[in-house]
Amino acid sequence: MSVSSTRSSGEDIDELESVSWYHYDLSRHAAEALLLSNGVDGNFLLRNSNKGPDCFALSVRAKDSVKHFHVRRQFGKYSFGFNEFPSLQDFCSHLANQPLLGSETGNLIVLRFPYPRQVEEPSIYETVCVHTAMQTGRHENDLVPNAPALGTKEGYLVKQGAIIKNWKQRWFTLNRYELKYFKDKMFVEPIRTLYLTECSAVQFDYSQERVNCFCLVFPERTFYLCAKSGAEADEWIKILRWKLSQIKKGR
Repeated sequence: MSVSSTRSSGEDIDELESVSWYHYDLSRHAAEALLLSNGVDGNFLLRNSNKGPDCFALSVRAKDSVKHFHVRRQFGKYSFGFNEFPSLQDFCSHLANQPLLGSETGNLIVLRFPYPRQVEEPSIYETVCVHTAMQTGRHENDLVPNAPALGTKEGYLVKQGAIIKNWKQRWFTLNRYELKYFKDKMFVEPIRTLYLTECSAVQFDYSQERVNCFCLVFPERTFYLCAKSGAEADEWIKILRWKLSQIKKGR
């Protein structure tokens, strides 16, 4: 892949323009929707991050979730993970070699296929055969945009049993408003699905004789979970609380 850097009047004209899988201001939500609906395992794209100028996110499809990794540009150099690349071409060459990424959850992800910014579309459109008002008295203010909060996450957590209070490691996946846990990562059918629409609170828990614990409060039961690190527990709590906030907003 050939990438050229162009300079004009002493300033960089954004060299990323030449990268076919750079998606500009594509939001995190849109990136997840795109990769989950059309992508395959190992698909990735680069987009702007909301962290500020010269901050980007590499969004990667990993089975049924999408991971996001920081990429930073400073003085023409690109920082990704523990590596720094002297140029955009070096960064792209590294990704072209299908590197193996390890996330905080311990998952290994192979970057296989960049997802293109431009995808050829058929110029075929349906013909409107019926067009009639189903409700009257509504106006443009009633057109309230609504979409499910994606925000995926997966990983191993240790869960306390309901009756026998022992602790067992389970594989958890969070997609939309469903938190599922499985006996292990390779199992297809979950042991149980927790619907976050029924959850009233997510918080750190210090009542158990374990570290890095948090709990999810449901009407019929409180679920106690432990992560392998405080940072991982904090990440789970943040995304679960964000989901609950989206539910309260009616999204």
